[in-house]
Amino acid sequence: MSQPSSSSHTRWLLPAIVLAYLILATLYAAYTPDWQAPDEPAHYNYVEYLGEQYRFPLLKPGDFPAAYLEEIKTAHFPPEMSIAPIRYEFHQPPLYYILAVPVYQLFGGSLLPLRLLSVALGALLLLVVCWTVQALVPDRPFLALGATAFVAFLPMHLAMTAAVNNDTLAELLLATVLLLSIRYLKLPGSSLGQREGRQLLILLGITTGLGLLTKSAVYVAVPLVLLAIALKHLWIEGPSLSGSLRAGIIYATPAFLMGLPWWVRNIALYGGTDFLGLNRHDEVVVGQLRTAEFVAGRGFGALLHDLSLTSFHSFWGQFGWMGVLLDSRIYQALAILSALALIGFLIWALRTWRNRATRPKWQWAAGSLLVASGILTLAAYLWYNTQFVQHQGRYLFTALVPIGLAAALGWREALRRERAWPLAAALLFGAAVLRLAGLLPNWPLLMLVGTAVALAVRRYLPHRLDPFVHAFPYLLLILLDLASLFFFIVPQLTV
Repeated sequence: MSQPSSSSHTRWLLPAIVLAYLILATLYAAYTPDWQAPDEPAHYNYVEYLGEQYRFPLLKPGDFPAAYLEEIKTAHFPPEMSIAPIRYEFHQPPLYYILAVPVYQLFGGSLLPLRLLSVALGALLLLVVCWTVQALVPDRPFLALGATAFVAFLPMHLAMTAAVNNDTLAELLLATVLLLSIRYLKLPGSSLGQREGRQLLILLGITTGLGLLTKSAVYVAVPLVLLAIALKHLWIEGPSLSGSLRAGIIYATPAFLMGLPWWVRNIALYGGTDFLGLNRHDEVVVGQLRTAEFVAGRGFGALLHDLSLTSFHSFWGQFGWMGVLLDSRIYQALAILSALALIGFLIWALRTWRNRATRPKWQWAAGSLLVASGILTLAAYLWYNTQFVQHQGRYLFTALVPIGLAAALGWREALRRERAWPLAAALLFGAAVLRLAGLLPNWPLLMLVGTAVALAVRRYLPHRLDPFVHAFPYLLLILLDLASLFFFIVPQLTV
């Protein structure tokens, strides 16, 4: 299959974004102290076990030493305290760890090369993100670049792609599923009657199968692809139930056959219907705070407050084992950036809905697929938090393609020249109302007023500066990446 076409802008800006990401991610991999990323010791121990024992591990009681884990985290993982007892990721599907074993063996178990493997997977993810958005909106290359830059420079995501874990591979495979699904939706004529259509379904099945062998979070790929098939054969091509069934079988067969051996193995080892090992995991993680315990002790209101606030913090940047927070003023500035993106996105969505007749069916279907990806990811996150207190925004990163596109759309809309004065006025009005209500402290007030002034000035900037204006949010993220690493992570986590 041919590689997606690129505009002249994309041809040089995309490599620049990937290069900047590689530099920043390598700095994170090199300077973040050992084991100071969520679950990194447990993922490393899986790689070590597979590389030394040449067989997959079994998750057993005692693999989540809660008291010892808190002790070693508090001590900042000193060399005299072994990470060997931390094995609670032993239930994970095997693909990432199989890929990591050659790196482990080649470099004698050194941590940095394994971190750099994740960095390399992150670079591939950026390419797929760009191609996916290009496939959806081929006439707006800067949206693809914006979404890619958002994924590249989001500080918390940057930190996670510079650590040993299976997250980045999972995101890469899920983004690839979205890319292939959009290509399938775009096929003209009868997709099943074309060789390319059947090839795409088989590729979707294989990619999904690889995802099933990587992380349970990728299982959302199955309903997403089935939705794409239904949209293609029941709406775009006309109602054809037989076509949907045939396409579904072509897609599901390789995915099912690839996942089946791992499911059978888990059922044989863990019993019952525990084909993912998640029931065993829930039994093993004794000592991890349960949502019911939190509500009983502090109340439902406190749960909602912590869920929203901590999720926001940890989506943008709450590092180490959730112990390294940024300055509160940085989160306030990020809230303003997020509000601008949301307002801009809503303006764009309203305008697009009014002009919906001008959009082809496949584009609406592809957009619906991205929306469904975000909804399913959010639903899984909220469901997990009904069982355990895991207010970690990084769990939303499997939906970074739609999130990144929404941010790019929102910022580009909000920073348009004709939006400057109305948005500036709205920010000043909102700041005045919140201040009078006693809900706006000094620093957020100053930042809101400063943002309003900047938007008003933007109205008079020469047109030649427009590219810099639209790039400004992403440049701020790069500065935040550097500040997060050298002003917060390294000083607070170095022994």
